[in-house]
Amino acid sequence: MSIRTVLSKVFVLLLSVALVAGFSANTEAATIKVGSLNDMTGATSDVGKDYALGIAEAIHYINDTGGINGKKIKLYQFDYGYRIPEALTKYKLFKRLKVVAILGWGTGDTEALSPTVTRDKMPYVSASYSGHLTDPKKTPYNLFFATDYSTQSRGLITAWFDKKWPKKPDYGKRKPRIAMSYMFASPFSSASIKAAKDQANMLGFEIGPDQSVSLFAIDTKSQILALKNFKPDVVLHTNTVMSVAATLRDAYALDLGADHIIKNWGFDENLPKLAGKAAEGAIGCAPWAFFGMDVPLMNKVIEYAKRYNPGIPLEKRTIHTVQGWASVLGLAEALKRADAAGDLSGESILKKGFETMKNYELGLGVAPGTFTATDHRSQSEAKIYEYKNGKFQLFDSVDLKKRWPQKWANDWIGW
Repeated sequence: MSIRTVLSKVFVLLLSVALVAGFSANTEAATIKVGSLNDMTGATSDVGKDYALGIAEAIHYINDTGGINGKKIKLYQFDYGYRIPEALTKYKLFKRLKVVAILGWGTGDTEALSPTVTRDKMPYVSASYSGHLTDPKKTPYNLFFATDYSTQSRGLITAWFDKKWPKKPDYGKRKPRIAMSYMFASPFSSASIKAAKDQANMLGFEIGPDQSVSLFAIDTKSQILALKNFKPDVVLHTNTVMSVAATLRDAYALDLGADHIIKNWGFDENLPKLAGKAAEGAIGCAPWAFFGMDVPLMNKVIEYAKRYNPGIPLEKRTIHTVQGWASVLGLAEALKRADAAGDLSGESILKKGFETMKNYELGLGVAPGTFTATDHRSQSEAKIYEYKNGKFQLFDSVDLKKRWPQKWANDWIGW
């Protein structure tokens, strides 16, 4: 067994023990039970561990600042190793534990659970921002506080087209060329590809051959060599950070000459650490502020990271901690509203909680969120950052709803 595997298992054990110890004193009458399904050891653990820490730390913050109208949250947090069968098993456990809501994780398991979640009327705030989960006619109990993947991909392509393409030598002489790099077999990686190609076609791109890159990839030279025949101006990446970094390194080494635009899970503070010089100029979507940025509530994120996980240096924390906080803060607000209405059933949490939010500001650099009975895309604004000169800098902000109101309202929901 590798040292990395041992450390991962120790991490999971310590986190589980800390959570049980932290909540064991709560009485049943004064608690609200919430489940959390996380990937701390599986294919997306490169980003999942930090998100799991953010979840646990944010729950402590909620309980320390009044809880849910005086009631404490009791968190049941489990690692499922990014395995869909294990997610289904853990969901059944959550049901036996009588949780009122679940903080979920991946796209594959979230979409697999969606029919069951709908049947059970279980509010499910996941870290999958798949556009497939935003149509309340189909998936009413799947919710999240982020720009969905399809909106991210459309925003990334639009921002590059608006601001980078006009500066290229071939601008005005031919169509821009785009290719897409992702794991074909992963529901997460492929979730927004249809929307991305639709946006590229709408803006007049020539679309090259897709390249299948595993989430575990450390060598992508064959994919880069295949792309060199197409000569893309820009490549869209929709994997997590480890494989995105590997692809950027090989593209740099083999002189692909393309710009890189990246969905949120592949664009974090670890990207320049893993990709080195190849990360310079990379552009990504980040619906939240990066860890440590000067935005409301970031001081609390840092304070609770120090308090509850002092053994993890702050320089190793990432935007994914902030994502975890955003999910908890958003769910907590829905629970407060439903509890104030005297009903913590799943339907009440949805109708009297989430769907009463209009331009709700939760802090952490997140755009104001709105949920309605007909649209669960909480944000229409894609915040685009560029990694330049050693820093993440705001590059553009593309509001899809304002720019294409008819398409946003009539065509783009749910995909």
